[in-house]
Amino acid sequence: MSAQVEVLEVLAAPGAGCVTLDARGRSYRELNRTLRSLATRRGVSRISVTNVLGQRYIGTNLRGEIEVRLYGTPGNDLGAFMDGPVIYVYGNAQDGVGNTMNSGKIVVYGNAGDIAAMSMRGGKIFVKGNVGSRSAIHMKECGEKKPLLVVGGTAHDFFGEYMAGGTAILLGLSLGPGEYHKANFIGTGMHGGEIFIRGRVDPSQLGAAVKISEPAGDDMRRIADAVGEFAELFGYDAGEIMHEEFLKLSPKSLRPFAELYHAGSRDSLQLG
Repeated sequence: MSAQVEVLEVLAAPGAGCVTLDARGRSYRELNRTLRSLATRRGVSRISVTNVLGQRYIGTNLRGEIEVRLYGTPGNDLGAFMDGPVIYVYGNAQDGVGNTMNSGKIVVYGNAGDIAAMSMRGGKIFVKGNVGSRSAIHMKECGEKKPLLVVGGTAHDFFGEYMAGGTAILLGLSLGPGEYHKANFIGTGMHGGEIFIRGRVDPSQLGAAVKISEPAGDDMRRIADAVGEFAELFGYDAGEIMHEEFLKLSPKSLRPFAELYHAGSRDSLQLG
């Protein structure tokens, strides 16, 4: 197998460089090495990758103003530690989309797997379909950066677990009339950030650290901005989405487990 992926360069428009890679049969090491090299090449503004099939770490630690279009199913940790680029996935994505992502944008036109947006600290992730378990786990804010995850469908269990910052939005577009969201233990251990849910969720589905309220005026403006971008990306009517009511989930406390570790609580613990 050659040390580099075969590269075909074409011009998308005068003065704009577009490179197409064929990932068929290529290892993730080959593919990522070539992506990093092309991202720093002068004049290259867009990279399209065809026949993607499970290659891991695509876009990991990628930096700069580069657009990457993936056709197929990328493997785990897509865009991990990414700082600036925009990645479009024309298919599904596996686990760990945007893991510890710093800035940029990831757009998934299918579903995403578990732990999407894990420890995400900046940038935006938009998923047209559903996400798996523990998505938005430990999302956090970093300085002026406030990450955003928008999911068009629903999520599996432990959505927003240990969430420390940022905004996560579930739109419920994959649910039928009156159908409840799928996730249980939403916001378990949540101690920062906010979750907005369009559609129905029962209080029994929430973690003990979470409280429910109605979004205020500023909340609705931020939701509308996120929904507008989501609708433009995926061809929805933003007005129709916003017509339904949203719930706001936020932490009851910034230290939900404080009493567990407080020295004075030891006497009350019963071990058996």
